[in-house]
Amino acid sequence: MVGFVCTANAQEKPKLYSPEADAKAQVKEAVAKAKAEGKQVFLQIGGNWCGWCLKFNKLSTTDAQIDSSFKANYVVAHINYSKENMNLALLEQLHYPQRFGFPVFVILNDKGERIHTQNSAYLEKGDGYDKARILEFLKNWSTSALDPKHYQK
Repeated sequence: MVGFVCTANAQEKPKLYSPEADAKAQVKEAVAKAKAEGKQVFLQIGGNWCGWCLKFNKLSTTDAQIDSSFKANYVVAHINYSKENMNLALLEQLHYPQRFGFPVFVILNDKGERIHTQNSAYLEKGDGYDKARILEFLKNWSTSALDPKHYQK
């Protein structure tokens, strides 16, 4: 079992993750919405105990460019990993993304197939996240970037 890697800042207490939620149902709903909207699914896996999870969510929802990129290209679901509910059956289906620590990001296509797992450490800079790296990551895994017609002669 992977240990918990980060701790929440005592001042921040948002509840992004729900230990009671049915993670498989969350993914199914996100995939259906992504299919209808022509988007990818962005799974942010972590817990309310994770300071880095909270930092990423705060930046991704308060920075206009990052927020816009998410809204244009992804359906976002927060998948809980905590002592109360580790959602191990789903994480097994996703090929054990928890091995990278938390948060960990998994991109699914509109069929629910895992197309990428991202170690969030590569998006960090100092004691936060690097905006340019996040925007590049989001662009590179968008449906547009994966459209074959962009790469045909």
